[in-house]
Amino acid sequence: MASSSGTASSSTASPGEVSSGKASAVAVANGDGHGGGGRPAGAVARVRRQLPTSPWLFAAPGLLVVGIFILYPFVSTVVNAFTDRRTLIAGEFVGLANFRELLHDEMFWIGLRNSTLYVLGVVPALVLLPLLLALLVQKNIPGIAFFRSAFYTPVVASIVVVGLIWVWLLDERGLVNSLLEAIGVGRIGFLSDQWLLLLSAMTVTVWKGLGYYMIIYLAALANVPRELHEAAAVDGAGAVRRFLTVTVPAVRSTMVLVGALSSVAAFKVFSEVYLMAGPGGGPAGEDTTLVMLVQRTGTGLTGRVGYASAISVVVFVVTVALMLLVLRADRKEDA
Repeated sequence: MASSSGTASSSTASPGEVSSGKASAVAVANGDGHGGGGRPAGAVARVRRQLPTSPWLFAAPGLLVVGIFILYPFVSTVVNAFTDRRTLIAGEFVGLANFRELLHDEMFWIGLRNSTLYVLGVVPALVLLPLLLALLVQKNIPGIAFFRSAFYTPVVASIVVVGLIWVWLLDERGLVNSLLEAIGVGRIGFLSDQWLLLLSAMTVTVWKGLGYYMIIYLAALANVPRELHEAAAVDGAGAVRRFLTVTVPAVRSTMVLVGALSSVAAFKVFSEVYLMAGPGGGPAGEDTTLVMLVQRTGTGLTGRVGYASAISVVVFVVTVALMLLVLRADRKEDA
């Protein structure tokens, strides 16, 4: 009995010894000790002194890429806008001469008109239609994954391929005109009429952007509490009433985001109109947009880089103004 008691007492450590052991273990784990492979305290101090500069080292490659491919071209464009630089000629400073010339350039006003009409025609459709599409594919029913993938397919498709497909469909001898002629309607000049061509390009832009903005709306709809819809249904609200009083207010910030993104993209449209109207901008160049005018004016051996840069500065200012208008309208509604 005495032997057993002695063994038990010797195997039981005092609280002080336990806490001391824990402190030693923590010191070794932190590298404060010199035994068991631990690092000296000086090494830890040196690492801590380097931490404030470490984030800049990680960010340096990204900042370098941004500086080379974004900041430098932007500053260069602004500087060139005040010169008469050409493709093979450095040019000299001319002040506001390029901007004064814009005021008397008929093609500039045509491009501004078409880009503005593009915003007015495309943005409302891209704000509302993807929301309705998201409401349709939000429900978990058999086969809905196929439709989600189908609606998103145009987003990942090449704009060149999409443009060519629509050109083949809407051409004078394309599928759409062949069907119209077969039912006795007659052929329609989708790609030869000034306004129909612009409308056709808008249709392509909306069709290609539906899936992209649908995904954004799906993420927003997932955060709308189901209880709000249930409470509205209990009060006797139908589907349309619930959409207007529950869904729209809940995703209004997302609608503002979609409106801002689609406005900027629509005003800077190039590929759709270029592919469907051709390099000349349609009949007599009447479907030319501002970005097409920049490309046409500033490229080639005799390209007027300074004048094209001035048009680019105008495009930048207008796109920034569009975003500010959308954000200001959103703040007024919040107030």
